[in-house]
Amino acid sequence: MGAETQFRQKQCVDVGRRIRRKRGSRGEDWQAQFAADLANAGLAPLTVRAYRHDVGLFLKWLAAIKGGEAKLADLTTADVLSYRQHLVNVARLRASTINQRLQALRCLCRWAERQGLLKADPAAGVKALRLSKRRQPAGLTEPEVHGLLRVAGESKRGQAKRNYALLQVLLQTGLRVSEFTGLTVGDVQLRDRSGQVRVRQGKGNQEREVPLNASARRALRAYLQLRPEARPEAPLFLSDRHRAFSPRAVQTLLQRLARRAKITRLRVTPHRLRHTFALNYLHQNPGKLVQLANLLGHESLDTTAIYTQPSAEELAEDLERSRLNVYG
Repeated sequence: MGAETQFRQKQCVDVGRRIRRKRGSRGEDWQAQFAADLANAGLAPLTVRAYRHDVGLFLKWLAAIKGGEAKLADLTTADVLSYRQHLVNVARLRASTINQRLQALRCLCRWAERQGLLKADPAAGVKALRLSKRRQPAGLTEPEVHGLLRVAGESKRGQAKRNYALLQVLLQTGLRVSEFTGLTVGDVQLRDRSGQVRVRQGKGNQEREVPLNASARRALRAYLQLRPEARPEAPLFLSDRHRAFSPRAVQTLLQRLARRAKITRLRVTPHRLRHTFALNYLHQNPGKLVQLANLLGHESLDTTAIYTQPSAEELAEDLERSRLNVYG
């Protein structure tokens, strides 16, 4: 089971312990009640949205095979097992994705049983798929990073300094997009030779501080000079509508910059920039997994160790250099 799925499973168990049975949960809008209870139990908005999305996909599939509206009270273990087989054989999704969708169902069924909407938990005995050993995630190359920063600094409508600083913070800190969008002006400390950003909304509600190097400090200082009246509680980065950036808005901006930089080798996302930061850190500081885990906010070194795995490109290069490769 992957680290992300394990974390979601722990969250789901914690939610099950904290949610009490409520009157009125038997109404037709149980999906909204489920999402509300997850949020009230302390799960991050992105996590709640992911659970609700995954549950919605399952209900759509269930309605299709049942030939009508899917009723939660009629859910059986056979339905959950059939859905797992559908994801494997028909949708042909990756094992990690399948396990995440199954975990959403486990959380739903555990909640529904506690609410009295199900007599028993039909997902309790459904096992996750075994995962193959993951390879190193792909990051941006140095030319791609420089190209992305260049086009960000050439942005129109007075957004050059903002876009450049936004990219520098993501590239130089490796923050998750949810952590990034939650930053306020007061979370940043800039000094002549040092600086840091305080992450208050980290995964698992953990708080941490991440140092800011000279590139990030210089970009942030130039951007914040455009906002001299910004109060400490104000969002660190403002969108074109002068509101706090949403994760989707950050993704849209990165895609636009990637098109202008002509980056087509891979999709540029906030998480891709996080991978780029981690890979570059280990390249410059071999073996410093504990330090990298602290910077990334990982609870387990097993999660961080993925960056030490060989990449697909490295494996291919090793085979090309094989002494048996003489017939090409």
